[in-house]
Amino acid sequence: MDLRRVREAGREVVQVAGLQGWVALPEVLARLSPQCRERAARWTTDIVAFLSAPASVHAEVERVAAAMPAAAPADATVLLPFEPRSYRDFMLFERHAVDAARGFVRMFWPRLSPCVGLYEAITRTTFPPLRPKPLWYRQPIYYMGNHLAFAIDGATISLPSYTHALDYELEIGLVLAHGLLDASPAEAEAAIGGFVVLNDFSARDVQQQEMQSGFGPQKSKHFCNAISTTVVSADRVLPHWRTLRGYVRLNGELIAEPMSVEPHWSLGEAIAHASRSERLYAGEFFGSGTLPGGSGIETGRLLSAGDVIEIGIDRIGRLKNFIVGSEEARP
Repeated sequence: MDLRRVREAGREVVQVAGLQGWVALPEVLARLSPQCRERAARWTTDIVAFLSAPASVHAEVERVAAAMPAAAPADATVLLPFEPRSYRDFMLFERHAVDAARGFVRMFWPRLSPCVGLYEAITRTTFPPLRPKPLWYRQPIYYMGNHLAFAIDGATISLPSYTHALDYELEIGLVLAHGLLDASPAEAEAAIGGFVVLNDFSARDVQQQEMQSGFGPQKSKHFCNAISTTVVSADRVLPHWRTLRGYVRLNGELIAEPMSVEPHWSLGEAIAHASRSERLYAGEFFGSGTLPGGSGIETGRLLSAGDVIEIGIDRIGRLKNFIVGSEEARP
């Protein structure tokens, strides 16, 4: 089931995708049985609240919406689908971690890059310092991002004044529909409500310096992220999340087709780890980490003012953003 949130006629409302187009959720709920309408008030304006409804309600909503004509007003404004209560971004894919590390070497230590290439050519193994640190192999790792700085599809992204190496990162985004505490991986996976496409924008030159400080990323990550406007219910994505194909287009040119293959940790394991002795709440948002090949540090194609970056993932959706320059750019 596909869901989005819009403002129409001065009110915010959740819409459901039917066979003929978007249908207002209040109109769908009005046709359901009384049992399904008991908690309908919150569902009509809050996607996360609706995602927490029983599966039987979702099935009936989807069935009814499929038979209804589209009723979305032409002047409806599409909104951020939900307001994240927090934002944690994991790094689940070893191949991305290694290839991104190679990219950092090429960009910031170019004199070392031939040595790394020679080592790998001779040994036919990964240069050891490129691999994630030992802790990564023992537990899922993540950083806490800025949950108040999310843009949507079609939004402009301002190039931060303090970077000359703005990057994109194609990721799977997911939101919890139920709270957790000390959850098992199965319980954590069952708490996932829906999925979006996530672009975790990064200032690579700043990130390189911040990570060397001994702390995690700060200004290199907290200025902005973007998510798709449509939320796809978990039942549509979870059975396939390890085999999803994505794409990256820069100014209309296809430059990468990443896939979500070979994660070191499952989504359930990652979220269960976050819930260890820490209560998680419905509406908290998570990123999978970049799909292998899904960032410019890997492909050598970073972003500049005037660029149009479009990313997408099968079964989830697409996300396009426009990069604009800063009036106060400085080194």
